[in-house]
Amino acid sequence: MKVKTILVSQPEPKLENSPYAKLIEKEKLTVDFRPFIHVEGVDSKTVRQQKIDLTKFTAIILTSRNAVDHYFRLAEEMRFKVPDTMKYFCQSEAVAFYLQKYVVYRKRKIYVGKRLFSDLSPLLKKHKSEAFLLPSSDVLKPEVPETLDNLEINWTRGIFYKTVTSDLSDLADVYYDVLVFFSPSGIESLFINFPDFKQNNTRIAAFGSTTIKAAEERGLVVNIKAPTPETPSMTMALQKYLSEVNK
Repeated sequence: MKVKTILVSQPEPKLENSPYAKLIEKEKLTVDFRPFIHVEGVDSKTVRQQKIDLTKFTAIILTSRNAVDHYFRLAEEMRFKVPDTMKYFCQSEAVAFYLQKYVVYRKRKIYVGKRLFSDLSPLLKKHKSEAFLLPSSDVLKPEVPETLDNLEINWTRGIFYKTVTSDLSDLADVYYDVLVFFSPSGIESLFINFPDFKQNNTRIAAFGSTTIKAAEERGLVVNIKAPTPETPSMTMALQKYLSEVNK
């Protein structure tokens, strides 16, 4: 069955020449973007209830841009001036680059992992004497606490923001050939919004092993899987599938 319409469960990319734009042009598709989940910050009272005192930490572990935003938002809310001596351990180059929104890069001590959380291990190990804060969402990948506990470092998790299901009720009567998911929370949101969802002829695309697993546990057939060695990105996986079905 040919594919003419795709719904991507993420915000629309800001870049004009994004890989999706190229896909739309090449395959003459309609691609809509709609976040199935969104992030809401917690307030300073909630942080205090977690018995977190921002003055007690000498290093921050940052896994995402959300973590960066909500750490600095709460620091401001709690009237905590982040000292110049603070060390930042960023999971990836993208997170470190985003950190420049809040700190002058040259002056600060910034350590950057390659991509995976476990890539930070050697860097964290070298700084065992620090008191680490991990600003996170209420949903945390199990590998994060496992990695930190194995290192036997002094670390504290702070829930600074929450992953919340978006209201998708206006999509009830809209049909798409392909639904694209990037997290188990996105799959969960689909069934919270539409408890009676039946896949029928809808193709499901899922990025990452935990997303694929969450979809299959819900009885969905995942037709398009990424990343693979051949298709490391979702747009590449979609392109490969479209080349097969839209001949």
